[in-house]
Amino acid sequence: MSASPARAALPRPAQARSTPARLRVLPEPLALDEAMRRSRQAQQERLANSGYVQGTLAVSFDTASDDTLFGPQRTARDDLPDPTWWAGRITHALIEVMTGLRPAPQVVRWTSPEVYAVVARRSALAARRAANPGARTTRQRLSVLRVRVCEPVDGVIEAAVVLQHGSRVRAVAMRLEGQDGKWRVTALQIG
Repeated sequence: MSASPARAALPRPAQARSTPARLRVLPEPLALDEAMRRSRQAQQERLANSGYVQGTLAVSFDTASDDTLFGPQRTARDDLPDPTWWAGRITHALIEVMTGLRPAPQVVRWTSPEVYAVVARRSALAARRAANPGARTTRQRLSVLRVRVCEPVDGVIEAAVVLQHGSRVRAVAMRLEGQDGKWRVTALQIG
């Protein structure tokens, strides 16, 4: 079989060299070597004088507890939303959770662990009552009538909320603390 004329017209690739080009390694100039040696020596002297020991952290955690470093951080009043409006909204949500109209995890971010435990327990009781075949399941209207707040310390609010739940008028007292840029309910009393 003969080669086709189209193949014969293609140029052939250049042959690769069998021996690589030689590289010459030049020594560093003496001035650069001397500057690096002096820099290393000065750095070692600084470390020896500072009391630094290789392999240890330069930060001391002895004075601070884990809660101080990683726990909730207090927030000043100026960096928080209006406490009157917020106290009314969170009270409405907490009562809905305790009566079974809202799931408890919806308020976990805005309550302390102690308050959340009480609210979640009351929510579970309401769910069991609703599951009882003989229980009446009428949804009662819930509305906030009045909110009063006082600020004993910057970033701490004590609120009294009056609300109407069905035919009953109830009073709720709570303590709100500014933590991590939001209000958090740390104490709750329902009358």
